[in-house]
Amino acid sequence: MNFLDNIFFALLLAIGVGYFTLNVKKLIRNIKLGRDVNRTDNSSERWKNMTMVALGQSKMVKRPIAGFLHIIVYVGFVIINIEVIEIIIDGLFGTHRVLSFMGILYDVLIGSFEILALLVLVAVVVFWIRRNITKLGRFASSDLNGKPRNDANYILYFEMVLMSLFLLMNAADLHLQNLGVGHYSQAGSFPVSQFIAPVFNGMSEGLIVVIERMAWWLHIIGILIFLNYLYFSKHLHILLAFPNTFYADLNAKGKLDNLESVTNEVKLMMDPNADPFAAPANPDAVPAKFGASDVHDLNWVQLLNAYSCTECGRCTSSCPANQTGKKLSPRKIMMDTRDRLEEVGKNIDLNKGVFVDDGKSLLNDYITTEELWACTSCNACVEECPINISPLSIIIDMRRYLVMEQSAAPTELNNVMTNIENNGAPWQYNQMDRLNWANEE
Repeated sequence: MNFLDNIFFALLLAIGVGYFTLNVKKLIRNIKLGRDVNRTDNSSERWKNMTMVALGQSKMVKRPIAGFLHIIVYVGFVIINIEVIEIIIDGLFGTHRVLSFMGILYDVLIGSFEILALLVLVAVVVFWIRRNITKLGRFASSDLNGKPRNDANYILYFEMVLMSLFLLMNAADLHLQNLGVGHYSQAGSFPVSQFIAPVFNGMSEGLIVVIERMAWWLHIIGILIFLNYLYFSKHLHILLAFPNTFYADLNAKGKLDNLESVTNEVKLMMDPNADPFAAPANPDAVPAKFGASDVHDLNWVQLLNAYSCTECGRCTSSCPANQTGKKLSPRKIMMDTRDRLEEVGKNIDLNKGVFVDDGKSLLNDYITTEELWACTSCNACVEECPINISPLSIIIDMRRYLVMEQSAAPTELNNVMTNIENNGAPWQYNQMDRLNWANEE
């Protein structure tokens, strides 16, 4: 590799990493648009969650076939990209297999990379078949129509191409090593590409060098493209699964958070010595709005959830409301939240860092009240999510807005709340009759 190649590689690397950094800053900015919430408690439990769920894939294997294949792709793709370290060094300094001085360890690493690359190829092909030929129900759902379905396939194609280029590059390199061409000295172990290398028999050395160099360049360019495509893809969870599981709610799944202002008001009502006309002890506890109608009203962890969603559909496939034909899809709730957040982010970009009201909101423009009231609050979606996302928390906050800000609850629920207010019970009978059951034999 000559000096100009080194300069071109450095520029390519700078552009790829630079654009990725800009997108990361935009991502962090968008997540911070949410309300503040404290998730720094019980750090040991949070580290355990992240280790078990994000790194250990403990919830993925609840569905063994998909879980096992995902682990192969996840582990294989991450470990194989350790080789990028060597590619970067070789690209910047014009060396070739600079880490080969590690000897037997290097042989073991390259051999492991190759086996994993083959396993990733097999797993990705199976995933493609599941999505496009057998068409599993959770992948054929209408909420994936258009960009989401195409995005999933694009990623699969990316992984196929990158693994194939990796093996082709090694096969050409091995053939050139065996021929003793130039700087292609013996280095590495090639348990998979050794079976590809014979296709180069009879080709000129110059042509094989061109193929090896093209595969090398396309491999690193493909990795940089993949890295920058993550921001626009559901595969952003590759990066966000770790903070998402760390900051997940540690409370029991059936426990809903109470609004501090409402809790204080109830305590005031129940305290016979309290002055109802006294100013609140903590004025900041009274929110400007109850619940959420747009992404600004959600907390930053909920927005992190939206960006972390893998669109796997496990939540929707386990949702009893969805199973009985209701419009609700927890996956769609997360996708809609992310889409609206992206729309708000673009609005801020276009208006020099300030959000200008666009007349839209997450409620109604993206998520309908029909979807929200179809939820049974059973937490099945939260339990099923492989990275601890909570669609239910967003649904509950938006319901709160409908009830407390717009008085727009369904008739049946309004009747229940009216009965509780008037009778102290959900049922419509006189308060004096509440204890009649105790006299029954």
